[in-house]
Amino acid sequence: MIAKIGNNESKVSFEIGESAPLAFILGPCVIEGRDFLLDHASEVVKIRQEFPEFNFVFKSSYDKANRTSLNNFRGLGIDEGLKILEEVRRDFEIPVITDVHTEAEVAIASEVVDIVQIPAFLCRQTDLLSAAGKTDKAVLVKKGQFLHPQDMKYAAEKVEEAGGKNILLCERGSCFGYRDLVVDFRGLMLMRELGYPVVFDVTHSVQSMGGAGGKSSGNRKFVEPLARAGVAFGTDALFLECHRSPDGAPSDGPNMITFETLRKLLTDIAGSKRGKLF
Repeated sequence: MIAKIGNNESKVSFEIGESAPLAFILGPCVIEGRDFLLDHASEVVKIRQEFPEFNFVFKSSYDKANRTSLNNFRGLGIDEGLKILEEVRRDFEIPVITDVHTEAEVAIASEVVDIVQIPAFLCRQTDLLSAAGKTDKAVLVKKGQFLHPQDMKYAAEKVEEAGGKNILLCERGSCFGYRDLVVDFRGLMLMRELGYPVVFDVTHSVQSMGGAGGKSSGNRKFVEPLARAGVAFGTDALFLECHRSPDGAPSDGPNMITFETLRKLLTDIAGSKRGKLF
C-alpha cells in the first residue's frame, strides 16, 4: 500500500502509504494567474520548510470543467496553466498535481505533473482511467459522490490494467440527493482494504454543491475537525485547498482555508499521534 511520487528525473520524490510520513496536497483550487500561483507555491514551500516531518505536493487546476454555471470562472486553460505548473515544479522543487478531463489532456498533462488526478465525477470513465494508467505518473482517483467505497476497486483495476503502478484513492464525501456532502470515515478503511493508499480531500468534503445561486458554496469551519479525524483514522494524505484570500476566490472560496489556518492545523497534527485504526 505504497505509491511512489516522482521518478528518477524528479528533484524531489517520496512515497505515500502506511509506512511513509503523512503527506499534504496543498494549493488553491484554480490557477488565477502566473504571479498568483507562484506566490501561493512560495508559501506552500515555506510551510514545507516549517514542517519537515511531512511530505508535500502542490495542487492547482488549469481548468475547472465541472463548474455549476456556464458563466463561472474555469481557469487559464491547459496550455498556459501547465506552463505555470511546470515553472512551479522546476523552480520550487516540489511535486505537482492537477486534474484532467479527457484522454488527450492526460497525454499533455503527464509531461508536466507528478500525479494525474481523476475528478470525482469522472471516476468511472474507463478510457480516461486507462489513459492515466498508461503514463509513468502516479494516479489519484477521487471517489465519486455517488459511489460506494468498495466499488473504487473497479476504478483502480482500470488504471492497473493499463499499466499504472502507483495508485491513490481519495475520499471527498458522499451526496445523498441534496447539495451537502457527508463524510463516512468507514470509507477510508474500506478503500484501504482494497490495497491502495488513501487520501482524504477535506476541503471539498465541506462543499455545498450549487448552494450559492449557480455556484458551489461550503463551510470551512468544519475543515479542521474533519482533518484531525482523518489523521486519527490513519489516512495517508490530506488534500487541503488553501488561498491567501479565499472569500474573494473565483472557485470554491467558501471551502478553502487561509495559510494561517493551515499552519495552525499542521501544528496540531504534528503534535498528535497518527491514527492506526486500520
